[in-house]
Amino acid sequence: MKKILIIEDNQDVRENLSEILSLSGYQTLLAENGKVGVETALAESPDLIICDVMMPELDGFGVLHILSKQQKTADVPFIFLTAKAEKDDFRKGMALGADDYVTKPFDDALLLQTIEARLLKSDRLRKASAKQQSNGGLEHFINEARALEAIQSLSENREIRHYRKKDPIFQEGETPRWLYLIEKGNIKVFKTNDDGRELIVRVASEGDFLGYLALLQDNRYPESASALEECTLRLIPKDDFFALVYGNRDVNARFIKLLASHVADQEQQLLDLAYNSVRKRVATAIVHLFDQGYREINLLREDLAALAGTAKETVIRTLTDFKTEGLIDIRDGIIAVQKPDKLRNMPN
Repeated sequence: MKKILIIEDNQDVRENLSEILSLSGYQTLLAENGKVGVETALAESPDLIICDVMMPELDGFGVLHILSKQQKTADVPFIFLTAKAEKDDFRKGMALGADDYVTKPFDDALLLQTIEARLLKSDRLRKASAKQQSNGGLEHFINEARALEAIQSLSENREIRHYRKKDPIFQEGETPRWLYLIEKGNIKVFKTNDDGRELIVRVASEGDFLGYLALLQDNRYPESASALEECTLRLIPKDDFFALVYGNRDVNARFIKLLASHVADQEQQLLDLAYNSVRKRVATAIVHLFDQGYREINLLREDLAALAGTAKETVIRTLTDFKTEGLIDIRDGIIAVQKPDKLRNMPN
């Protein structure tokens, strides 16, 4: 019997979904908020997750971001359930890795069809992966690559480096040599103009890859990266990366998905910078960090300004306004998000 986790803060909707799925032959697990949902998903390993978007404690985007970083739940089909049908919500959810969307009020038959389709696809992918593993899988391919390309195995070649806060990882214009995997900490990826002003294009966290765009384009780094805090990175030689990405269909598909997400994020950031007010941009920057697991944001104000695309002084004034409005709290320079939903839906 397939096990489905329902993460929904509305008790009536939660129980209604559970009844529909139980009558259709599924076992259901229930969670009343995002925090409980994450804990349940990691403990119970469901076959599929249905998650509301707007919830207290931790919203649906935050749930997806956390679970996509965990090996146990990264490949579990994830369906968003939302009363909002705005295009931006769909786009953000898909960019984060959601498999589908169902809008409330939902049609029972359509909901069940969506669930069945996602479970069937997941089963096909799992069987294909098992078949590959029975034939030697990744280790078999690495052994073949070592013989054919005279490269060492990934486990022998990987180097671990530790970085302190503000240490550079790589610089715009440098030639890439490695694929970086973040094992601990957070990294800012940014571009610098002729006047030395920074624009942070993203904050990468544990489980994220860095540097793959330049490697795949066979070009110099289009941006720079440095540590926001003490970080640990694993360095994968580019030859080993190329052997995997061009020789393994699953790895290839994973990086195609990363590239698509990268393009979508860049387009959204350009739209935000062009059309959003300063308040909206600062709110978006805070929510972005909140969705990445920051419950207390201990970020330099100039870094937050670079993420929002505005001046440091403007960020300080806006944060003061947000604190007065009860949206955030600030103690000893550390930002604690109080009302993530209101920040997320900040009017322009």
